[in-house]
Amino acid sequence: MAELEGLEFGKSDFVLLDEVTMEQFMENLKLSVKNVLLKSNCVLEAFGNAKTNRNDNSSRFGKYMDINFNFNGDPTGGHINNYLLEKVVILKNESAFLQLLRGGCEETLKLLHLENDAALYTYTREGAATAVSLSDDRKPHKAVMSALEVIGFSKEEITTIYQILAAILLLGNVEFGSEGESVQILGQDTVNHISELTATDPDSVAKGLLFRTVATGGGEVIEKGHTEKDACFGRDAFAKALYERLFGWIVSRINSIIEVKNYNPVLHGKNTVIGVLDIYGFEIFDNNSFEQFCINYCNEKLQQLFIELILQQEQEEYQREGITWQHIDYFNNQIIVDLVEQQHKGILSILDEACLTVGKVTDTVCLDSMDTKLAQHPHYTSRKLSPTDKTMDFQKHFRIRHYAGDVTYSVDGFLDKNKDLLFQDFKRLMYNSSNPVLKEMWPDGQLSITEVTKRPLTAATLFKTSIVALVDKLACKEPYYVRCIKPNEMKSPVLFDDARCQHQVAYLGLLENVMVRRAGFAYRQQYPRFLQRYKMTCEYTWPNHLMATDREAVEAIITQHGFQGDVAYGQTKLFVRTPRTLFTLEQERAALVPILVLFLQKVWRGALARLRCSRMRAIYTIMGCYKRYKVKAHFWEVERRFASVRTMPDYGKSVEWPAPPAALAQFHSITTMLHRRWWARQIVKNIPPSDILEVRAKVAALTSLSGERKDWGVGRAWERDYLSSVRDCPHTSAAFIRVSKELKNKDGYSQVVFSAFCRKMNRFNKSTDRALLVTDTFVYKLEPKKQYKVLKRLPLDSFTGLSVTSGADQMVALHTSSQDDVLLCLQQGELCPNQDRVGELVGALVDHFIRSVPADSASLPSLA
Repeated sequence: MAELEGLEFGKSDFVLLDEVTMEQFMENLKLSVKNVLLKSNCVLEAFGNAKTNRNDNSSRFGKYMDINFNFNGDPTGGHINNYLLEKVVILKNESAFLQLLRGGCEETLKLLHLENDAALYTYTREGAATAVSLSDDRKPHKAVMSALEVIGFSKEEITTIYQILAAILLLGNVEFGSEGESVQILGQDTVNHISELTATDPDSVAKGLLFRTVATGGGEVIEKGHTEKDACFGRDAFAKALYERLFGWIVSRINSIIEVKNYNPVLHGKNTVIGVLDIYGFEIFDNNSFEQFCINYCNEKLQQLFIELILQQEQEEYQREGITWQHIDYFNNQIIVDLVEQQHKGILSILDEACLTVGKVTDTVCLDSMDTKLAQHPHYTSRKLSPTDKTMDFQKHFRIRHYAGDVTYSVDGFLDKNKDLLFQDFKRLMYNSSNPVLKEMWPDGQLSITEVTKRPLTAATLFKTSIVALVDKLACKEPYYVRCIKPNEMKSPVLFDDARCQHQVAYLGLLENVMVRRAGFAYRQQYPRFLQRYKMTCEYTWPNHLMATDREAVEAIITQHGFQGDVAYGQTKLFVRTPRTLFTLEQERAALVPILVLFLQKVWRGALARLRCSRMRAIYTIMGCYKRYKVKAHFWEVERRFASVRTMPDYGKSVEWPAPPAALAQFHSITTMLHRRWWARQIVKNIPPSDILEVRAKVAALTSLSGERKDWGVGRAWERDYLSSVRDCPHTSAAFIRVSKELKNKDGYSQVVFSAFCRKMNRFNKSTDRALLVTDTFVYKLEPKKQYKVLKRLPLDSFTGLSVTSGADQMVALHTSSQDDVLLCLQQGELCPNQDRVGELVGALVDHFIRSVPADSASLPSLA
């Protein structure tokens, strides 16, 4: 597989395998093949492989698969061709039968009329004697069932497949007995079971096994009874045909699922095809029959293709490239291919002629004809032509000198295996089955006995046609070979001496290839590709050379490393004689690649960083321009909305501010605050000077109460000094005015902050009428009934706080620093009985303290 590494499949290629399964090949190539293609290999191995004395899972058929890949390297479909299913070995050792008998559940076997013992059935008795343990067949059976479902077989189709397998096993157990000239079936139950499994009439099955329908020249149809020997022969031929049709149907069914459908190069891109040929190798057994003859003929054809594509092209390439070369003669096996397939003279033509001859023609007669026509051929002999060769028997053996060695064939059964000995009665029986799947496998059964006039093609002719088509298909592709070591009876690797190694090389047809490779060059590559791979190993070619041609650059690489004596320069390619030169270059390249990778990573990361930096700069530039635009747009919108606020009645209070951008969120709050102040100033400018004191007090009350008190007298005019008001206290105002003047002269206060009637509450819950006078320096408690006698005088700065309720009552608590709090309830005068004077008291006191001590906020009384 080392030759396959690094290949670029740029056109239709194929890989020739001897006995390597396609699944192993795909794993070695590390191809990601779709599940259906992999599962199809599992199914084909189960139904096409058998146990031999050298291989527990030997492929008894050849297969060629075209795998289509799209430009992404993903498989898109494929097509499978099968060649020469070896039915005799299959029926004796087929793993599908053993998997069914040993892996199938008890219920399934009961429905198929089978038992869990392979020794009970004629066709599996030989395989059961050497089979492995029961558990080894259970997992493959489950794997095959799962693969059939994954591929796309319906449940009805899977059931039909195993019904046919069961019918074949039961056919092998059908026995015949003779009573005089008539032949009878021993055991009708087996026939009934076969009839049930194939969905046919039991009488028709029995009739097909015992009789043969023949059409005379005059169009008359007669039934001819079988002898016991003919009945056994027809039974086995029917079983083999059932299995062959089943296998062919499975292959065609898989092809219909995996084939490329509606492919359009314009829509789906380039379609690359890789062909995989997995075919039997050369076979030499103690007893070689018709199957080995066909297999070895196939290998001769492939060896001929190998000679043409490898040996001949190898030497032609040296001459084309102008390399000094001594021509090596190699054996061309065309003479052996002609011995087998030549028209009218070859062995296949002699076999077909014998099969078409009217009368009793036996295998011995056919061998005599071959001896007569091929007596002078240098690669053919028999005991009749070589009487002294006692390794062959008279009238039984002939020998062909193949490229891989001499093979002795036994002619016993050659004619029978070459003919299509399946009676037409069986074909019509299967075509008339009520099972549509089984009926589909036998389309030729629709013809009646009188309509069948043309002899079917022989097995050798069909095989020759398919092999010729295969070789033509392979010849138009570029080959890559994977050769397998010949298996042995020990079924394990063994150490070979020189003689056995030479035999292995001869068996694989590699002698001439080894000679050409030894005399030639192990490696060749076009100058541009060689330069591209190894230019980093030379200072004159890295990263790019300045020479006239790529050849001069390659010469510089070779000269720097001192490999001039191990290479040759062709017209377009460099030829390297020994692998050591290539290994040295590869080792130096492998040491430099990590350094170059780090350098490229550094350059690339720097490029990415610079690209990210330039992008970030561009982003920030765009963001800055956008932010400036949003700010300007916001200011433009504010200017537009507030352009005429000076002429508005409410000075723009009703104008809705536009939503500011995120960058102006804090600035927007400052702007709105400035607008509110400007708006307030405009409002204040229109207030008369006499009302300024009242407005300030109301603002102070609004700020202090903060909406905690619903009605606090904001909508009325505030008198402040209610005790001196004639309208509010018409009877006592004169006495109060006299007393307040005395107190003013005595205590020297400048103004009255607030005065009103109140009701004082003491700690014993007793209340008395009093008058409250708040000046800018003292707070007086007066007795209204005694000409406003001063009962108590407290400095105004001794009060630390003021408490009111949130209801409509007029309760007020004045807190002092000496804990001598005053609790009183303000009373309305005659001006308005329902006036709320708590808000006025709060606003007057707060405004007074704000204006009197603005710099020391800590001295302001608190409001609770």
